[in-house]
Amino acid sequence: MGRKKAHTPEEIVAKLRQAEVMIGQGKTVGDAVRAIGVTEPTYYRWRTEFGGLKLDQVKRLRELERENARLRKAVSDLTLEKVILKEAAFGKMVSPARRRTCVEHVVREIGISERRACAVPGQHRSTQRKVPRGAEDEARLTADIIELAKRYGRYGYRRITALLRDAGWTVNRKRVERIWRREGLKVPQRQPKRGRLWLADGSCIRLRPERPNHVWAYDFVEDRTRDGRKFRMLCVVDEFTREALAIRVGRRLTSSDVIDVLADLFLTQGTPTHIRSDQGPEFIAEAVKAWIASVGARTAYIEKASPWENGYVESFNGKMRDELLNGEVFNTLREAQVLIEEWRRHYNRVRPHSALGYRPPAPEILPAAMSPTGSGAGQMAVAH
Repeated sequence: MGRKKAHTPEEIVAKLRQAEVMIGQGKTVGDAVRAIGVTEPTYYRWRTEFGGLKLDQVKRLRELERENARLRKAVSDLTLEKVILKEAAFGKMVSPARRRTCVEHVVREIGISERRACAVPGQHRSTQRKVPRGAEDEARLTADIIELAKRYGRYGYRRITALLRDAGWTVNRKRVERIWRREGLKVPQRQPKRGRLWLADGSCIRLRPERPNHVWAYDFVEDRTRDGRKFRMLCVVDEFTREALAIRVGRRLTSSDVIDVLADLFLTQGTPTHIRSDQGPEFIAEAVKAWIASVGARTAYIEKASPWENGYVESFNGKMRDELLNGEVFNTLREAQVLIEEWRRHYNRVRPHSALGYRPPAPEILPAAMSPTGSGAGQMAVAH
């Protein structure tokens, strides 16, 4: 004989109401219990649990119980999700690979199912179980990226991408960025860009370079050798091509040195239309102004204490200090002259410039195209 089906709360309340009516009509409890088809202990248990309730109240009670159960499950799920997210909070999960790593870590550390771990970061289980296949040249490309990162410690992955392309690699920026971050390479801090001011009063900062040799800019930079003695650098750049035309290094540079550097450049590069500078004593000296005017060029002085008006050369000075001066110890003045000149050649011929589409200002034409089949230093042998 099969087991009798349990009564629902609505059935129990209906039977209790039936028993109440029968007892009210003068019948005994035993007669009422037999009429509803249960034993007396069951009747008293029902009355203790459901006595005084009506059918609509029972329905409301069942709805509240279902709602409480749903809320308990939701709280339990949220608590588990919080534990999962806290356990996996070691980086942004913006790619399937990062989410795959997150799921594997959570399953290993917390011991939950893969299905549950995949649900929280939104990782499809088929994606989770698919074994990633790396490109055949992944190891060689990674080695070349690390080699370039070691050589040019202040370059980000965008400039590294440009150098790789120059070396013969067919690779996009996103792939280099993925490898860059996977290997834990440090991206240099980005400097805030300053907007240039274009006034309407004829001041020199309205002068915009339109062609090579249209506007040159020059400025001084200071540093020290190991013995603590200062030396100065006179930097001259072409604002249109971004090429570093010259860097004169000396313990003391005067207006005579300015004329000497400009004379050499005028002979090799031609005479520019304008020369922009601040109002330092070496630049506003009467001898310098008269000499520049005598060869057919014009001076353009920025306002005092306004270096942002000479933005091109100031940007160049910042790059030189960040990539060279801050990382080198110069034992002698001669060593400083050699290393700074070497860096200037690299800046012009090799270093990718973001404003030029990540091409160098004055790239050197190589005799033969380089092949991407090599790796390491052999593939990175770019002429300086």
